[in-house]
Amino acid sequence: MNGDWLLLGRDGRLSVYLPSDDAALWRAERTPAGSWEAARRIGGDQELCPGGLAIGRGPDGYAHLAAWRPTGSQRCDLVHTTHFRPLLAPLDWQSAGHPNKQGDRTGTPAVAVDAQGRAHVFVRNRGGGMSMVAQREKGGWAPWRDLLGSGVQESPTAVTTQSGLVEVYAPVRGGILRWSQEEPGTRMVLGERLDVTVRPGTLRALATSEKHTTVFYTDDDTGELCALRPGGEPAPLLPAAGPGPVSAARTVIDGYDCTVIAQRSAGSGRVAFAAYPSELEEMGAAWTESGPALPADATVSLALDADGRLVAATLSPSTGQLLLSRRKDEAGLALGAWRAV
Repeated sequence: MNGDWLLLGRDGRLSVYLPSDDAALWRAERTPAGSWEAARRIGGDQELCPGGLAIGRGPDGYAHLAAWRPTGSQRCDLVHTTHFRPLLAPLDWQSAGHPNKQGDRTGTPAVAVDAQGRAHVFVRNRGGGMSMVAQREKGGWAPWRDLLGSGVQESPTAVTTQSGLVEVYAPVRGGILRWSQEEPGTRMVLGERLDVTVRPGTLRALATSEKHTTVFYTDDDTGELCALRPGGEPAPLLPAAGPGPVSAARTVIDGYDCTVIAQRSAGSGRVAFAAYPSELEEMGAAWTESGPALPADATVSLALDADGRLVAATLSPSTGQLLLSRRKDEAGLALGAWRAV
């Protein structure tokens, strides 16, 4: 899954989204912080290509999902759906087309939603550059745009800044490419190349202040988890706990705006957490492990609930087991017991 898959709906209920064979599923809280409904299939009987589910949340609390759908032999198109309320079914999958008009899947998509609630779907095109399709303000989709770039690798990450502008980052050999908007609704512009040694498939971006987005990635040479803001220098935080991207969220800890990151530890199989004052990487961070040992395919997602309390979720596609833990009303980053839902 590309993006945080634990999301808070505008009615105060949490939802989780997960791929399952040829489909995507969702589960939701029946009441805020209460019990959970059983998993339900998105889009009825429509089939999806395995893997590649991308998820984004708009400022209105609506969830936007994108995936590949087969349309014939070695042919597929990108499809999109919107989920307005956790207890209501998402809309049916609707085609958003193909970055090269037709053909097979070209890469893992990423989704971000601007301040006007319009989804922007990004995916590598057949030529190795980045392409984008965005919703029109009055419905439907604008034409696909080739955003240029070359050598784009798997799993870009898209993010919406606090001012509602959309950015997307993609790993390339020896660096990261960044595209961004200068004003709401304007075209995405390819910016400066960020020269770092990034391990493909490890990017995660988070709006960490009114002005800045922080990109987290694993350095392919050192194995260090690093934080980077455009125009700045990479800041090594601590050794990556495991493969893939971290999940990241901002919350107030002991009166300070802090960034919390989480990742399944490849060593113990448990969830590793770290926190530090937002954009003050020089203060340092250290992993603290929590919960039971999880299967190797388990992923972690962080969100804030309706009360602003940090919630962590783990999901294992092989077992279907969903575990949740909420922050306790104590000083520091103290999590409650993990429970299966």
